This record gives sequence, structure tokens and C-alpha cells, in this order.
Amino acid sequence: MTATLALTFDNLGEAAELEMGALPAAAPSGGHRTATEVLPALLDRLDGREIAATFFVEGLNAEIYPDLLREVAGRGHEVAYHAWRHEQWDALGAARQAENLTRGIAAFERIGIEIAGLRPPGGLLGPSGLDVLREAGLRYCSPAGAGVGAEDGVALLPFQWRHLDASCVLPPLAAVREQIAGSPDPIAPTAFVDSLRAEIDRLVDDGGYMAIVLHPFMLDWLGEENLDALLDRIAVAAAGELEVARCADAAERVLASPERFAGGALLDATSWAG
Repeated sequence: MTATLALTFDNLGEAAELEMGALPAAAPSGGHRTATEVLPALLDRLDGREIAATFFVEGLNAEIYPDLLREVAGRGHEVAYHAWRHEQWDALGAARQAENLTRGIAAFERIGIEIAGLRPPGGLLGPSGLDVLREAGLRYCSPAGAGVGAEDGVALLPFQWRHLDASCVLPPLAAVREQIAGSPDPIAPTAFVDSLRAEIDRLVDDGGYMAIVLHPFMLDWLGEENLDALLDRIAVAAAGELEVARCADAAERVLASPERFAGGALLDATSWAG
């Protein structure tokens, strides 16, 4: 596969906090800082560098922030699915996964957005595998793993934990920090960005596919200077070193030649959930 980088962002608004019980179910909605401040500023940063990204957001956001999601899509980015309320995907079972997908796809359709792919919260697909996604009509999935694959009409575009910001701090991912920095201790934002820039250099040299995974709620942790440094490196790469693509576009290229990618993805059983 030609060197391809996907810049992706997971989570939006209060959906995950509601799922984890960090907010009461009756709490007022619609004013979460990631939606009112963080994402609008991020969109301007991406526009200024002509970078198109994929935003994996919970379906609940289609009801709470429909105008914001329309703006994300209208600026040329992809809106993809991240469960209804950030439920741990592999724990749902096939029937509940199907119900979750049906509800989410319908909610996005009501605001004029078509969903092509899923990133499962927790990183794992569960024993139902790709069957539920295929039956729902999705074109791709982005679970934890490596490589790129095509399985009966569904593209697999895995992300690696070492390319995810939360790996720098989450206790269950200490082994990932060992990979990044040689220590299970938390990793500083600057060191994380340095590691990503080195990984982009490797991608340019070796080819293949890489997904960077950032979270709007962690951009304060990352810091504006580090975020700008990373986006600047991506913009330079996009100018001629490699292709920066939305996940749906990368998936379509995989599915155009499925025989080249059959069995090419190796899924990872590691999860942030421990």
C-alpha cells in the first residue's frame, strides 16, 4: 500500500462521561467544552493546513450537536461511528452491537451524514467480528491491530496503541509505554509527539498505513505547541512525502483491490479497558 496516514480523533461531548457514570443521566447537555471550544478551534487548525481528518464520534452527538457535526462534514472531514454512548464494543454481543449500530446510523442519517465505518471503543471487535458491521452496510472498521485487510467487503484499517495519545497515561497500557519510551511510566506530551514524528518518518521510508489517534478531551494535555508541531509535520508529509487520507477514502482503495489485502490485518487483543 502506498504510504498512507490517517489523522483521526475519537470521542466528542459528554457521551463517554455519561456511559462511565461521570455525569448524572439528567445532567444538562449541549455545552461540553470539547464541542463548544476544542473542536471548533481544531477545525480551524486543520483548515489552515489543508488536512482532512476522520472524527469517530458517538451517535448521541447526532442528537446533541447536529450542527457541529454538519460543520465537520462540510469542511471536508469524515464523521464515523464510535458506538452510541462509547459502550465497550466487544462486551456488547452481536445483538446489542446490531441495535447500537442501527440506532446510530439512523441518527446520523437524520442530520444528513452517512456513516461508512466504525472504531470500536476499547479497540476490540468481539466474537461477532465483522458480521454485524457487514450486515449494517459499513465499509470499514478501525480496531486495534496492525496492517491493512479486506474481509468479505469490509476493509480493516487498524490503529496501533503506540499511536494513541491515551496510551501515554492509561494504567492498562503500561506495556505500550514500554514500546514507546522503554518505561511503563507516563509519557510526556512532547515525547509522544516526537515518537509520532519518528513514526511518520518511518512510514515515508517503508510505506504502509498508519492511523494517529487523538482525543479532543486530551488536547489540553497535549498542548497547543505540541499539537501544532504534529500538524505541521503532517502537512509537510501531505505535500509530497505520503498521502494523508480520511479513513473512508483509504478503505475504498483497499476494497477496490481486496485480493491484495486479504488476511493482511493482524488484530490486537490489548484494550484500554484492562
